[in-house]
Amino acid sequence: MSKKSAAEARSERAAAALAEQRRKERRRTFLSIAGVVVAMALIIGGGFWIANRNSGGPSASAGDAGAGKGTSVTVGPANAAHSVVIWEDFLCPYCGELEKKTHEELSTLAGQGKVQVTYRPFNLLQTDYSQQSLEVFAATQRSAGDDVAKKLHDLLYANQPSESGPFPSQDDIVALAVQAGADKTKVQQSLDNGDAKKWADESTQAANDANVQSTPTVLLDGKELSGRTVDDLAAKLLQAIGA
Repeated sequence: MSKKSAAEARSERAAAALAEQRRKERRRTFLSIAGVVVAMALIIGGGFWIANRNSGGPSASAGDAGAGKGTSVTVGPANAAHSVVIWEDFLCPYCGELEKKTHEELSTLAGQGKVQVTYRPFNLLQTDYSQQSLEVFAATQRSAGDDVAKKLHDLLYANQPSESGPFPSQDDIVALAVQAGADKTKVQQSLDNGDAKKWADESTQAANDANVQSTPTVLLDGKELSGRTVDDLAAKLLQAIGA
């Protein structure tokens, strides 16, 4: 073999070795990234399950639509085949996701008389927005009734802010109540005289009394329904009631 041929062979072997090294490095990088992605997916997907299970579970009274004092709104007949109670915080992003995935089906089934659904908002996150939206909701329900309160409930989730803000003002929330059909003067009066705060605080106390410490907490026919993710919880709920 000539010197030139030997040099070329060495060069080819070096190039092949470098290519193999780079291939292995790309594979290690890919596997590392894939591992991080999987880990993040498990953390994010399991975050809901962890948040929903670290409280020790609600008491039996949590499944009672009228448990304790506080403000709630109910749709569907009392003699429906299934009853659902959903404890929620208007700022909770998981509650917002559950609402998106179950709103239409639950409304339809309630209208058909197949399920009675009671929404029980309270201030879990202890933020100004959670408290203000709860107070406006309470004032709306007391002054305008369940139909208008349910419309406000839906509007609050349709316009739900990020958990990190920015947040609507109380006037903005009152405007949603008026859009739902509430009388602005009556709602504002309840806010100004402290009645709305009293009703809102009673709702939060009712959750505490029932040992509801996470949101959303869903009770189906009196028993807590759990899921690893919001998608899982929503699917189990709708499947159980025949959606």
